[in-house]
Amino acid sequence: MHTRTLGTHQVGAIGLGLMTFSQTGEQPRDQLLDTIRTALDAGVTLFDTADAYGRAESGTAANGENETLVAGMLDELGVRDRVLLATKGGHVRTDDGGWAVDSTREHLLSAVDASLSRLGVEQIALWQHHRPDPDVTWEETVATLREIADSGKVAAIGLSNADPAQIRHAHEALGEALVSVQNQYSPAFRSSQPEIDVCAELGLAFLPWSPLGGLTNAKELADKHPAFAEIATERGVSAQQVALAWELAQSPVVIPIPGAKRPQSIRDSAEAADLVLTPEEIARLDAS
Repeated sequence: MHTRTLGTHQVGAIGLGLMTFSQTGEQPRDQLLDTIRTALDAGVTLFDTADAYGRAESGTAANGENETLVAGMLDELGVRDRVLLATKGGHVRTDDGGWAVDSTREHLLSAVDASLSRLGVEQIALWQHHRPDPDVTWEETVATLREIADSGKVAAIGLSNADPAQIRHAHEALGEALVSVQNQYSPAFRSSQPEIDVCAELGLAFLPWSPLGGLTNAKELADKHPAFAEIATERGVSAQQVALAWELAQSPVVIPIPGAKRPQSIRDSAEAADLVLTPEEIARLDAS
């Protein structure tokens, strides 16, 4: 797989989102291990988790569940040195399995320490602020991110769910420590195009989360995004591959991170890195 730039690293152009490893319930461990093996064999090297990922039925115990699961699997397979493992902090799970945000300095600093412990590393390769907190000013949040960057506990900082003004402010304060932005982007959700443009301007990687949104339901695909289905049929590939190839074509800074919990899913996604769309196809998809 060809690579793209993420800070000082080169990673596979397609990454792996790990939220579904435990978010939707227990998956057979052997299946998840095979998914990791398949991803690595296909050239996928960016793995993305978060301290808030876990089963809803676990309530607050979901905090850290996914990180612990993933770290254990990477150790079991002995593949730590083949993976750039990214995580996030600032989102938390509630007693009822819901979601809340906490960007207080105390919480973010403790979240980094907790992730270090659960991931079993001395330094987190990429630590991302998960979501802005309406109760904490962005200036205060960025000041904490600067403190985290200076601590040496993380190699690089990323943002998630940030708008262009927030990205620019963080870039001014963090400089080279800021390397990425992770926002939702897919055929069904295209409003993050301004963030992609800002990332391209500033030299930051853009990591689309839920990059296959709107493509899992066949009727929705045919009704709302027909060009993706049509081009998939014409090319003899999946609509998911077409979607990821279209996202890669938006900018060299884009690195989609589709979720997968089955080997065949990540294998299919990884093949999108080699699918080169024509300008005419891209235009059709842009208009779909």
